[in-house]
Amino acid sequence: MSTTLHLSLQTNDWLQLFLHYVSLSLLSLGGAIAAAPEMHRFLVDEQHWLTDAQFSTSITIAQTAPGPNVLFVALMGWNIGLNAGDMSTGLLGMALCMVGILLPSTTFTYLATRWVHRNRELRSVRAFKLGMAPVVVGLVFATGWILASAHSQPSEDWPLWLITVVTMLLMLNTRIHILWLLAAGALIGALGWI
Repeated sequence: MSTTLHLSLQTNDWLQLFLHYVSLSLLSLGGAIAAAPEMHRFLVDEQHWLTDAQFSTSITIAQTAPGPNVLFVALMGWNIGLNAGDMSTGLLGMALCMVGILLPSTTFTYLATRWVHRNRELRSVRAFKLGMAPVVVGLVFATGWILASAHSQPSEDWPLWLITVVTMLLMLNTRIHILWLLAAGALIGALGWI
């Protein structure tokens, strides 16, 4: 499969991209990464503006780079723009996606935080906080599933999936620091066991 696409995006397409990220902005309560499954559905499956490889690579690069993890949204916009033209459309795509994902959530967060702080003892506020926790965990889990299954099949790559499950169980049931688990994974990979 080709790693790039050649798109012809019209003004309406750019507006649709921006408005999609505006709508995702308010869904991304656990951070922008929680909305990645919906981004994948829209950008890769429905619109075909990105390939699976471009989508996964955008997240991977942004997660490994220092700085906020929302940068993967900028990389997705950049890749959409490059697929539609050149560097100037790449910058346009990047700007539309970043402004779309940041503006509503930032405004809402500022206003809601002020209100919640003033009303933190209300039963409804406490209930909302408790109810949102499993939703955020589920969205982050769905993101991990999409990223893991995009390039791997459990029946073929069972050692990778086994390491993933063991690592998750160790993180949940022990006090082993995550850096030790990352180092162990790096060592297993360096030794060629996976």
